[in-house]
Amino acid sequence: MAGYKADRVSEDIKREIIAVIRELKDPRVKDKILTVVRVEVTHDLSYAKVYVSALEGIDAAKEAVKGLVSATGKIRHEVGSRLRLRKTPELKFIADDSVEHGIELFKKIQKVTRNNDEQN
Repeated sequence: MAGYKADRVSEDIKREIIAVIRELKDPRVKDKILTVVRVEVTHDLSYAKVYVSALEGIDAAKEAVKGLVSATGKIRHEVGSRLRLRKTPELKFIADDSVEHGIELFKKIQKVTRNNDEQN
């Protein structure tokens, strides 16, 4: 049963982090199309790993993570005040390339379906 609370809180944190990222003015974050892929929260809700991906690729995601790390205090404060948690988890931002990987898979699937359509 304890896993349900952690899952629910991680989804709430994910939603609020997405909203806060839109409000940031840091050019490393603002100029990129970012996606929060997932948030993993420990069972005691004291730490959270936030996986961030950028549409431009892994290098853009790493640059955005640098901006997010510098704004961690503001993001954590906003998340804590919006969710009214007793203890707001410490946030660790990690660059992820899952969006880029998904685009590559989508292109491969399109290529295969085009080849099948041409053969028929």
